[in-house]
Amino acid sequence: MSTEQVGTIVELWRFPVKSMLGERVDEAVVTETGLVGDRGYALIDRQTGKVASAKHPRLWPDLFGCRARYVEPPQVGRPLPPASIELADGTEVRSDAPDADAVLSRFFGREVHLARQAPADFTIDEYHPDIEQLNPAGERDVLVEMKLGSALFAALGWPSAVPEGSFFDLFPLSILTTSTLAHLGGLAPGSDFDLRRFRMNLIVETATPGFAENGWVGSALHVGAGVRLAVPLPTPRCVMTTLPLEELPADPGVLRTIVRNNRLDLAGVGKYPCAGAYATTTHAGTIRTGDAVALAA
Repeated sequence: MSTEQVGTIVELWRFPVKSMLGERVDEAVVTETGLVGDRGYALIDRQTGKVASAKHPRLWPDLFGCRARYVEPPQVGRPLPPASIELADGTEVRSDAPDADAVLSRFFGREVHLARQAPADFTIDEYHPDIEQLNPAGERDVLVEMKLGSALFAALGWPSAVPEGSFFDLFPLSILTTSTLAHLGGLAPGSDFDLRRFRMNLIVETATPGFAENGWVGSALHVGAGVRLAVPLPTPRCVMTTLPLEELPADPGVLRTIVRNNRLDLAGVGKYPCAGAYATTTHAGTIRTGDAVALAA
């Protein structure tokens, strides 16, 4: 099988707690269930049983004000290490602290539980902003109950790409290129398409112009010395890309630009605004910043 180098990994990101800010790492182990430690924890709303998500910014406005880091690197075949969580008010709490749930509940003003496994009926609330053609149903300025992960695949009657109990939305890995970010920036110079808005695992520098990942869907990628990835779908985007985080302001123009310029059909269920691509692992291993990324021909 021949390959063509299409880029280089310039950043790797792992998110210990779903919907919180994550940590940039120099290397990560990739298994069939994604980067080891990625989305290892999440908050469960005790009242509703739903997973807390920044996709519902009115209920969870402070999730992006919190950052989680592992106290030591997670390793294959070993229990997940504790995560240290820094809240927006400066409070710090470890996931293994006896009062972790109490501290988090006080901060968010709701009774929450920091969980290691998603409920079997993994459900969130997602706000669809008032943007035309955001989704096939035409929903605008409305809150929608959404199944994710293995629960979504079960509802669709499809084999799940993620194990039951994981906190991934759809697939275990995500990829974004610098070309896509640069292209979006050229389309809307008044918006800041900072990579942090997109919460992707692999950031790939590539000279391919435009939405480079669109051309990778349905293909295989070789990363570094031995990791192999399949690219099943582009990544649909949501309200999270518009939210303020760190020094970045709220910007609805980010999502509107993607809607206007890159609506793609997702597995026959309709067109969605996309930026980046999902991936699954076909050959596990360690990846590092600086690793070459090649497209299998």
